[in-house]
Amino acid sequence: MPRFLSASVPILRCFAFALACLLTACASVPPRTVTAYAPGLPPSPATELGRLTAGFRTDPDGMSGARVLPQAAFALDARLALIHHARSSLDLQYYLLGNDKTGKLISRELRDAATRGVRVRLLLDDFYTAHLDPMLLGLAAHPNVEIRLFNPFVTGREHTATRWMNFAADFRRLNHRMHNKLFIADGALAVVGGRNLADEYFLRASGANFIDLDVMLAGPVVAELQTIFDNYWNSEVVYPLHDIVQGAKPPAALRARFDTITSAAEAPLPPATPEADMFGDPPVSLAIAQGKLELSPTLATAIADSPNKALVATDGDDPRQHRPPTVAERMRAMFEEARSEINIISPYFIPGEAGMERIARLRARGIRITVATNSLADTDEPLVNINYNRFRVEMLKLGVSLYEVSSEQMKRSLNLRKVFRESRGALHAKLALVDREWALVGSLNFDPRSAYLNTELGVRLDSYDVAHRLLEAFQIDNVESVYEVRLRPGTDSIQWVTTDGENIVLDQEPDANALVQLKLLLFSWFVPTDLL
Repeated sequence: MPRFLSASVPILRCFAFALACLLTACASVPPRTVTAYAPGLPPSPATELGRLTAGFRTDPDGMSGARVLPQAAFALDARLALIHHARSSLDLQYYLLGNDKTGKLISRELRDAATRGVRVRLLLDDFYTAHLDPMLLGLAAHPNVEIRLFNPFVTGREHTATRWMNFAADFRRLNHRMHNKLFIADGALAVVGGRNLADEYFLRASGANFIDLDVMLAGPVVAELQTIFDNYWNSEVVYPLHDIVQGAKPPAALRARFDTITSAAEAPLPPATPEADMFGDPPVSLAIAQGKLELSPTLATAIADSPNKALVATDGDDPRQHRPPTVAERMRAMFEEARSEINIISPYFIPGEAGMERIARLRARGIRITVATNSLADTDEPLVNINYNRFRVEMLKLGVSLYEVSSEQMKRSLNLRKVFRESRGALHAKLALVDREWALVGSLNFDPRSAYLNTELGVRLDSYDVAHRLLEAFQIDNVESVYEVRLRPGTDSIQWVTTDGENIVLDQEPDANALVQLKLLLFSWFVPTDLL
């Protein structure tokens, strides 16, 4: 969620307290109408996707199958292909569904799947659903579709401003968000990773776009992911859409409005997907059509936070003391297994004091650590970058290799210039790669918000092939289009060195406006790090 505004809650309270009280006076969350536990549907050989993945479900070594999807066009193609070929169920769990071409396209495709008899369950975090209620009500008005909301806003839903007033007045509850991203088709194939369902995650936005990563999975790990989805779907903090939003029009009118909102003019199909991705593999749509879905064998384990994370403490208690181990804690435990190196890619990186102690301990064991994150000029959360800056010098002194992503550097790259054209490219992928043997991929950012407040989901993948595809996708052995961050010799000052072969050295934050830097620095003095 936008950390600038979450960090500004004290200010919002001062200026909007009276109105917020009026808005929330009768805004307690209503009782949930759900009583019976609703499970996912198991994979079946009667479905095309079930037949294509049957070999992984019966693998004697318990291996799953994985396909790395770093390229946006192939990641969108995979989701659309799974919707097109689903015959029994589609379960989607997302932090954000865009009110844009991609969000409307996905919604229209889900409607079409439901029309042919597929059971569609859509679980959304309720933070970014302002202006989406008409589309959601219209989709839910179709047979075989059910929509639920995580930790919903009850009043003032229609406008962003009134939502922020409610957020300020009910801060403890509403500051807890579901950051998970999960897509399951027919209980047989799943997609996990960093991408939400919006234009900027698939290079379809005219402004800022994201560098991101997904993995498509088959086999035993999909059953684990289905259990995670079911636990959230049936959680006490998840509400049916109609418990929160009442449609004022009859179902036929809601469906008609949905047709208008998601028309081909509003939600065009993407351009044709290239014939092969960077690894030489065809689009998922073509692979399924040909009956040749090739996946890399991998030991895979799914992990997720409890949906009640950060809400289980009693008043006045630290919620960290009253909940099961989090994804972040399990990831840290995995890092202790490292024998030689750890590569971390995260759009937001705030190690904190405890993290710095962990880094120092790992470095003392001789573990090489590389971190790639966004530069100040390209992050969509500048306050996070400011807090990351507090730890840069100490990390460099410990021997950590630091790289910062720069859209200006990308536009100088022959490989990326065409991809981002005139838009800004920022890092959004979340990846930890250990010893070039296993990886953790999912929704987890390396910051306090992901660790303690938001719920997260990830998959550990133990596979040489998958690990090396990730190494290739993110150019870990041949870094370009970023700045390498170094200490100026003999000082505690930072320098940025280009990685385009010219080795240009900069002594100031590259491509960042000086006034913006000053304003962020001043504001950062008043922002609690644990809100970021």
